[in-house]
Amino acid sequence: MQQKTKLFLQALKYSIPHLGKCMQKQHLNHYNFADHYYNRIKLKKYHLTKCLQNKPKISELARNIPSRSFSCKDLQPVKQENEKPLPENMDAFEKVRTKLETQPQEEYEIINVEVKHGGFVYYQEGCCLVRSKDEEADNDNYEVLFNLEELKLDQPFIDCIRVAPDEKYVAAKIRTEDSEASTCVIIKLSDQPVMEASFPNVSSFEWVKDEEDEDVLFYTFQRNLRCHDVYRATFGDNKRNERFYTEKDPSYFVFLYLTKDSRFLTINIMNKTTSEVWLIDGLSPWDPPVLIQKRIHGVLYYVEHRDDELYILTNVGEPTEFKLMRTAADTPAIMNWDLFFTMKRNTKVIDLDMFKDHCVLFLKHSNLLYVNVIGLADDSVRSLKDGKLVPMTVFHKTDSEDLQKKPLLVQVYGAYGIDLKMNFRPERRVLVDDGWILAYCHVRGGGELGLQWHADGRLTKKLNGLADLEACIKTLHGQGFSQPSLTTLTAFSAGGVLAGALCNSNPELLRAVTLEAPFLDVLNTMMDTTLPLTLEELEEWGNPSSDEKHKNYIKHYCPYQNIKPQHYPSIHITAYENDERVPLKGIVSYTEKLKEAIAEHAKDTGEGYQSPNIILDIQPGGNHVIEDSHKKITAQIKFLYEELGLDSTSVFEDLKKYLKF
Repeated sequence: MQQKTKLFLQALKYSIPHLGKCMQKQHLNHYNFADHYYNRIKLKKYHLTKCLQNKPKISELARNIPSRSFSCKDLQPVKQENEKPLPENMDAFEKVRTKLETQPQEEYEIINVEVKHGGFVYYQEGCCLVRSKDEEADNDNYEVLFNLEELKLDQPFIDCIRVAPDEKYVAAKIRTEDSEASTCVIIKLSDQPVMEASFPNVSSFEWVKDEEDEDVLFYTFQRNLRCHDVYRATFGDNKRNERFYTEKDPSYFVFLYLTKDSRFLTINIMNKTTSEVWLIDGLSPWDPPVLIQKRIHGVLYYVEHRDDELYILTNVGEPTEFKLMRTAADTPAIMNWDLFFTMKRNTKVIDLDMFKDHCVLFLKHSNLLYVNVIGLADDSVRSLKDGKLVPMTVFHKTDSEDLQKKPLLVQVYGAYGIDLKMNFRPERRVLVDDGWILAYCHVRGGGELGLQWHADGRLTKKLNGLADLEACIKTLHGQGFSQPSLTTLTAFSAGGVLAGALCNSNPELLRAVTLEAPFLDVLNTMMDTTLPLTLEELEEWGNPSSDEKHKNYIKHYCPYQNIKPQHYPSIHITAYENDERVPLKGIVSYTEKLKEAIAEHAKDTGEGYQSPNIILDIQPGGNHVIEDSHKKITAQIKFLYEELGLDSTSVFEDLKKYLKF
């Protein structure tokens, strides 16, 4: 098998450079790619797929997102004496719904990542990295591998865990709530586990095993939010740690991904529109990596492996059907990639937001299949703007009456081709229980409807996202969901661009706004190349320093540039003192300019004018967004209730069920 792999990599090494030259001369499509690929490498078969609806997110490929589950050892659900087992033939959705209706609401607590490997489960318990036998994972019978307090960090938590193939070592990335800096510790597993080594500022990391059965850790080093260097290290008697790749182009970043069968390690070099992948043989990790395809501007691709076959997901070529897998009968399973991602993406909602007894509404779109999650609503909410149907997801209690008089919380992001987050948040559940309507607006610039949806909301099309947001809110009001005096808007990070722009263009649609680490000064930020992310993000926002068209376009929507004396909704801004992604300076400048404009408007309006409240809450630390900060959550909810003149007594009592104050 190992000799076969070496032959395969040799063939790949000599064939792909020729392929790269050929692709630049010919029209770039999947047929050219496939012909050259197949004829030279001689794999059993190839899989080249056109990704129209969604590309895998970098974080998904790197598998570095902590799993979010809900439990609480102090408040374990009490099994009902007369509890009956669920029928085996019950529909999956009905099983979930039944479970939600019977479980105690107090058992939710967000915990961190866990990884199953061999017969063990590795996870964080208290301030320790522990493992327990798989069948005993829900008990208190676990083995302590490492005490996080040894790192002398303030409230550390485990962000990612990787176990070496033979479980001789485990690596864990550890960070804190108030910083994006991380430390990777390597623990030698034995009767008395011991920390073998630690590396600072590690981003992605994966284990492989070489020909001598030695575990090799590959990891990327992140400096000032830029990730350009790849290292490999061994431990024990044969310690070595060497850098073997450095990306020279500052607009690209590097991350590692181990194929699902652990056969190959891929080095992925990407910016927002272009990628390049190098392949490392998992059985010969000291051999030089092999280039799959040289980077070509506008071409994104990702590599997966299974049964001596490479699966390449790319954005080039015409939409068609492809062989994705073979069934048990070895007959080709044909699936249109558009439909595959549509089904996958919308089914995934079931795992994210499950609100018992609440309506779940999805937009009907001619090219999409939307799943009615709980089966409680047949209606749809939609917004039509410039001939585009903009998806919205709306939650409210099914027994709500007179929705026009209910408070509405609108959420938006619309950047980087990333889906709007709809993961479970205790404070969102509490708001719905208290009668609020939640509306998620999946505007252009995000990734919900694929690459084109992102392209239609970036660079000189960024105003499309603003138009979509305006249309969504007007549509909600038009269909009887709340009214402007009860409408609030929330956004974080890059979502602050659209939220801030809406406050300038249509402030009458909103009563109050909460922003967290918002990007508000686009023009000045993108003209400052000394900032860590400016060069990486030129493909998203444009280059105002060298392109006058980009500069003038940004001026049209940049929240900071378009502040003017007028009435604004009340705005609560949470910022972080040492945030490297969205510098505090820009947020402070925005806040001061906004207050000056409001004061000028109040002066011109005369006595009796009630000025909106503008609050800037600066939190200590260097993180970008602290998702689980109780202080932030309570401050934002308090602000919304006070601005809308609502009684918050019951909502804070309910919130105590989920958050430990």
